Amino acid sequence: MLILRLLANGLAPLTLVGAICAFFFPEYFLPFKHVFKWLFAATMFALGIVLNPAELKDTLQHPARIGLGVLTQYSVMPLFAFTVATLGGLPPALALGFIIVGAAPGAMASNVIVYLAGGAMAFSIAMTTVATFLSPLITPSLVEWLGGALLPIPFWDMMQTIILIVVLPLALGMQLHRFLKGNQLSFAKEFAPALASLAIIIICSYAVAANQTRISNVGIDVLMLVILLNALGYLSGWFLARLYGFDMRHRLALAIEIGMQNAGLGVVLALEHFKDTPETALPGALFAVWCILTAAGATSYLRWKRVSSTPSS
Repeated sequence: MLILRLLANGLAPLTLVGAICAFFFPEYFLPFKHVFKWLFAATMFALGIVLNPAELKDTLQHPARIGLGVLTQYSVMPLFAFTVATLGGLPPALALGFIIVGAAPGAMASNVIVYLAGGAMAFSIAMTTVATFLSPLITPSLVEWLGGALLPIPFWDMMQTIILIVVLPLALGMQLHRFLKGNQLSFAKEFAPALASLAIIIICSYAVAANQTRISNVGIDVLMLVILLNALGYLSGWFLARLYGFDMRHRLALAIEIGMQNAGLGVVLALEHFKDTPETALPGALFAVWCILTAAGATSYLRWKRVSSTPSS
């Protein structure tokens, strides 16, 4: 269907339009707070339907690759965030905000982006799940070590979210995959990227609406440091994956996983535990929006490149 292709292929401009509208008219997008998580769950269900069982089997047979990816996640981004915050000469509250972003696990939205970009989706999901599972131990330790602040992590809330919104819908989708044949499976493969794109557009729009006040007060120096940190994450993930000997799809997945942090979690933690300095949440709010915009743009380009390089029959 045409509308499904437009959603999947127009991810970047639609995400940008949604973000702009949400900034100027946040009241129309705030109600998505109660919807986007379940839309994301529906997306993971759709991705489970189109997930190649052979890819999942290969991922589970290489736990060392998953471990290497998670180790990269929790070493590269915290150190980059600390360096950016230190060399940027930021006030302590803003510097701590960057460190919280760097110490967060990978974003669940990265799984959707990896799929749309043509990366190794099963590897991405495994990385996100393991990193989130470890975050209650690792994230506070990194923030205390690099930022000198104690930061409790809501372990059970996070695990409930990852199970209900990622693991369970994905497993159900994979079970349904066994019963779909022919045209049904073909429709699912066309429907899944459109639903994934819609989820990303809504998530980004809601993130802008929810943080509109903080974003409107940002200085250009903070914005430039957010852009730098995001770019360093993508580039380091890509080149380290080459160093590890990963194939192209796993390089792409690792680059996206490292470049996209669960900055939304960072915003929640900053607001909860540093109420006297609300500016601590600013880097997370900006990063949450910016990483989705850059990932959406890159994904649209990669999808266009794949389509244009495919010979027409």
